Amino acid sequence: MLKKENILIVDDNYDMLELLQRNLKAQNFHTYKASSVLEAIDILKVGSIDLLITDLQMPGLNGIELIKFANEHFPDIPKLVITGFPSVDTAVNAVKSGALDYLVKPFTSEELKKAIQNSFNGKNISKKKITQIKSNLENKVNNYAGIVGNSEQFENLVEVIERVKNNKATVLIQGESGTGKELIARAIHFKGSFSSNAFVTVNCGAIPENLMESELFGYEKGAFTGANESKIGLFQAADGGTIFLDEIGTAPLSVQTRLLRVLQEKEVTKIGSQKAQKIDVRIISATNNDLYEMTKKGTFREDLYYRLNVVSIETKPLRERKNDILPLISTFLKKYGAEYRKENCTITDKAVEILTRHSWPGNVRELENIIQRLIIMSDSEIDVSDIPDFLKYQHPTGNDNLKSLKDIEKDHILKVLHAVGDNKTKAAEILQIDRKTLRQKLL
Repeated sequence: MLKKENILIVDDNYDMLELLQRNLKAQNFHTYKASSVLEAIDILKVGSIDLLITDLQMPGLNGIELIKFANEHFPDIPKLVITGFPSVDTAVNAVKSGALDYLVKPFTSEELKKAIQNSFNGKNISKKKITQIKSNLENKVNNYAGIVGNSEQFENLVEVIERVKNNKATVLIQGESGTGKELIARAIHFKGSFSSNAFVTVNCGAIPENLMESELFGYEKGAFTGANESKIGLFQAADGGTIFLDEIGTAPLSVQTRLLRVLQEKEVTKIGSQKAQKIDVRIISATNNDLYEMTKKGTFREDLYYRLNVVSIETKPLRERKNDILPLISTFLKKYGAEYRKENCTITDKAVEILTRHSWPGNVRELENIIQRLIIMSDSEIDVSDIPDFLKYQHPTGNDNLKSLKDIEKDHILKVLHAVGDNKTKAAEILQIDRKTLRQKLL
């Protein structure tokens, strides 16, 4: 016999919905399912719900917004949060919005049962539990297909990959050198439903311009001097799978024109052939150039840019995701510790502090090289004394970073003006100077 309690489960993952429903039915609860916030709101309006269980990250409106709505319109309904992307901030936000408990995927049936019981009993998530979540997160290394991190940027990246991995929409990955663009391309391919098919990598910057077309599209015997036999191109080699065009910004305009035709017609024509051959290939491109700016200058075709940029992924530099540095250090310690037979090699907190402070212009690649060097040069523990001086004692290099006091002052005034919508009276008030002085300082 079913209990009176009706539980509404909200998650955009169908498998998770089914799993939770089976588990709750086994505990003799009656369940309702919703795959979006809007669907959940409709059920809340007409159903007699005793407990709301919701995921946080969903397309459109998210779980926090659902909790806020439910807390405003159905304050008596207890709310339980589940998430696969935990952070201290999300835990705190969930509590502030009205959640009574917080579960991190994957969780056991017993953990779910206990969280439900606490929710029905009206027991709020405690400060102790938030501290525990924080501790677990700090010691946790998230590794998704070789991509390592603990930051919000990492979570967002994984979410995007999960959404594109099973379709063949073109993807453009943009970011600084060393930020892991190829890793992302590999994750999209090997985590998805086409993983058993070919993954072909092409470094457009490494192929001579006069050879690029023949390499990409193939050629027929006798098409040019030296073409002693027919050869398929890299696009045909990737048929049914994925082709990764690294450094796409270096491709000459002649190649860009042919790439556009491949995208439009889904076919390639070998050099020296009049017959086009159909192909089914997912194209992932990567660049550390600003392709949009290149289209303005005429060095990159605008129509090709929009064809390649159906799904855009921007890889953030390491200096903007400091939370990823520690898990990356831990990962590289294990990797190179095993390689150089120094499995027990550790690093002190002071050394980590210095590494975290560094701006890492070479991004993850630079950090990996440094950790490799430190393991080779140290014994069993990496300490401050092992770290190269250029990391410990950083200072501006080059005259470009050195400005006069007048220029620094002018930059600040312009920043304030921008913030107040160019209102000079307001800016003068904030800067504590008169308008006349303001004008003079801008000369």
